[in-house]
Amino acid sequence: MILAVDVGGSGLRARRVESGESDGDGEGGDGDGVGILSRSELFESDGVAITSGGIDLDPLLAAVAGFDSRNRRPPDVVVWSMRGLLSLTEPESVLARVHSRLGAARTVVASDAVTSLVGALGEVRPGAVLAAGSGAVAFATDFVDVWRLVDGWGHLLGDRGSGAWIGLEGLRVALAAEDGVPGGSDPLKRAARAEWGEPRTWPRAVMTTPDAQARLAAFAPVVTSLAGGDPVSAHIVLRAAAHLADSLASVASSVPGCAATAVGGLLGNPQMAKAFEGETRLRGIDLTAASGTALDGALALGRHIARGRTLRARAPYIWLAGGA
Repeated sequence: MILAVDVGGSGLRARRVESGESDGDGEGGDGDGVGILSRSELFESDGVAITSGGIDLDPLLAAVAGFDSRNRRPPDVVVWSMRGLLSLTEPESVLARVHSRLGAARTVVASDAVTSLVGALGEVRPGAVLAAGSGAVAFATDFVDVWRLVDGWGHLLGDRGSGAWIGLEGLRVALAAEDGVPGGSDPLKRAARAEWGEPRTWPRAVMTTPDAQARLAAFAPVVTSLAGGDPVSAHIVLRAAAHLADSLASVASSVPGCAATAVGGLLGNPQMAKAFEGETRLRGIDLTAASGTALDGALALGRHIARGRTLRARAPYIWLAGGA
């Protein structure tokens, strides 16, 4: 049994899959003799909460352990994918605690950059990916020598072009309108007041609340919805798309000739998707359509391990325990 977990800034998703033999190409198979399957369950919960000590792992582990406790036996393989692994926590500690708490024979802890790439390409192979949701990170690897990460610095210092970045820019121009200085947007000021309350309360909400990233990202669709009639909002969308395309172009140059792709809920927004496609064309990037998400990537890594295939540990991107 494989337990795949993906923890993001706005939610946790876990999938437990029973694996078994298939005929290779039949229902549930994927062409190499092992299919899914008899049972697959999906679980969703709250995402990352960031405290003064970094990511609070306890509620995440408790939620997943509660979900998995209905199973009669511990999982054979656990793959734990998490954003912020590289900067907001200690990966070795996460590996030890996940391995101990969930009791798997083999445990993989991976940056969500890795699982986003594997999920997008549908298998473990070289490539480059942009993951754009509440945060933003671009990653490229050949799974041997090249391991390159761009951005992922968090909503206060980076995550350029992400949902949180768009939301924060929306608040900034709303405050410019409040102050009566150039660069402001009255439509965004009205929208921000409706969503966030009085402007004097915004700095504390942005800088001190554990769910600030998720709240900022939730404001991004408001900003993009105004882009059709508000030039300032439209400019934010175009700048966001340019930032995302720049990040993908940067990492894709590290694995020339390999597939470049993009994933994330932000790109499901029609305004953002159109702007991003235009910016990638300007940079000569031929996008490969993504076939799955970071959760799919975590599951694919689990299958890779379950089949006895090689997966090298590579700090700080992939950590292994139990002979994985």
